[in-house]
Amino acid sequence: MNWTKAVDVYCERTGPDYWAEPANAVTNLAFILAAVVMWRRSADMPLARALCAMLFVIGVGSYLFHTHAQVWAGLADVVPIGGFILLYLFAINRDAVGLTGWTALGTTSLFLPYAAMIPLFGLVPGLGGSTAYAPVPLLILIYAAFLRRSLPALARGLALGAGILIVSLSFRTLDAPLCARWSVGTHFMWHLLNALMLGWMIEVYHRCRLGKAGYAR
Repeated sequence: MNWTKAVDVYCERTGPDYWAEPANAVTNLAFILAAVVMWRRSADMPLARALCAMLFVIGVGSYLFHTHAQVWAGLADVVPIGGFILLYLFAINRDAVGLTGWTALGTTSLFLPYAAMIPLFGLVPGLGGSTAYAPVPLLILIYAAFLRRSLPALARGLALGAGILIVSLSFRTLDAPLCARWSVGTHFMWHLLNALMLGWMIEVYHRCRLGKAGYAR
C-alpha cells in the first residue's frame, strides 16, 4: 500500500496544498474543545476520561487527514472513531445495561459482525460516502429502545445523540452533491455537529455514572 498516496474526496480540497481544506481543518478544534470541557467534568471517572482522550485524538486525526490528505492520515482519522465507538459501547454495556466486565467486553465485540453489515447500507439511495457510518445511529437507537423503560432519561439522551448524528451525516453526505453551488462544501458541519454529538454522548455516560434519576439503575 502506498501510505503517502494523495486522497481527494472532499469538496473544499482543490489541490495538494497543506491548507487546501481550511474550513475542514480548523473545525476539528470543536473536537478538542468538547474533549477538554468533558474532561473537566469527568473527574474520578476513568472510563469517561478515556472517552475524552479518544475524542481529543479524533480531533487530531481528522486535522491530519484534512491537511496532509494522504492514506496514512486517513487511517489516523478513522481508527480513533472506531476506538471511541467500541469504548463507548463497553461503557454503556457495563455501567448502564449492567453487564459484568467480561460479558460487557464480549457484547461489545459483537459490534464487529454488526459493522460487517455496512454493504447492506450501501443499498440505501443517497448515502454515498457516509455509508460506513450509517450503522452507528441505528445502533444507538436500538440501545435507546432497549433501555427506554428501565432507564428512560438515558434512553432519551441516547436518542438525542442519534438524532444529532443523523443530521451530521446528512451534511457529510451532501458535501459532494452541493459542491457546485457551495465551494466550501458541507463537510465542516459534520465536524461541528459530530463534536457536539460525541461530547453529548460522554455527558450521557457521565450522568449515568453519577447515578442521576433515569440514567442509572
